[in-house]
Amino acid sequence: MGEGKQLVEMTKGMMGQNENPITQFQTKFKELESGFKGWLAKQSMGVEAAVVTVTSAAQGAAIGGFMGTLTNDVNSVLPTPPPNAALNPQAMASLQQAQALAGGPLVQARNFAVMTGVNAGITCVMKRIRGKEDVQSSMVAAFGSGAMFSLVSGMGGPNQAANVVTSGLFFALIQGGLFKLGEKFSKPPVEDVLYNKTRSMLSSLGLQNYEKNFKKGLLTDNTLPLLTDSALRDVRIPPGPRLIILDRIQRDPALKETRGAYR
Repeated sequence: MGEGKQLVEMTKGMMGQNENPITQFQTKFKELESGFKGWLAKQSMGVEAAVVTVTSAAQGAAIGGFMGTLTNDVNSVLPTPPPNAALNPQAMASLQQAQALAGGPLVQARNFAVMTGVNAGITCVMKRIRGKEDVQSSMVAAFGSGAMFSLVSGMGGPNQAANVVTSGLFFALIQGGLFKLGEKFSKPPVEDVLYNKTRSMLSSLGLQNYEKNFKKGLLTDNTLPLLTDSALRDVRIPPGPRLIILDRIQRDPALKETRGAYR
């Protein structure tokens, strides 16, 4: 018995040593990330906002620096007016905007750092204040990041205040639209909630292909205890699956009791 136990322990040890290094790294990273989030949640709002802003700005700077290397060639072909050139204010503002959007690695690192840092910081504060993260909080954060981007990138032009507000509103509208779009695709359709028990039952029986038949006939979870052979036939479910489904409902204690209540 002792030798058998030792053999099991040795086998476990060898399996641990042969574990994929990438899997080990991912596990450690998730543990660190979870611990960091747990620590951050215990801090005050100011500390959390500061940490989130700095870390997000660092990530944004890295992304911006990489993007800047791709746009460096574009920036080099932009015209550079002579120091004493007399350009009208609108033309100068357009040139500044083009240079801001096609700057080199350092310029783009700065721009992205400001956008992501401000956005994350405001989002954190709004979430603490309102207790949730919704489209309103997202749009406020996007407005702040757009306004700050306009300021630091030199896109203000002659009407700086108006352009800052315009940039903020543009960012807010885009972010609000993306938030709603993501919300739409991340949440299941409302009707699917009505078929949770049905879906589970069909899946356990290997008959998940017939879920569409239930939906077509509006046979929701509430109708499960009332199902009859006739009702299943009406939604074009073959005889074999009909018998299996009715047998499961008959043998399910909870459904059986509910079924009796409806009679």
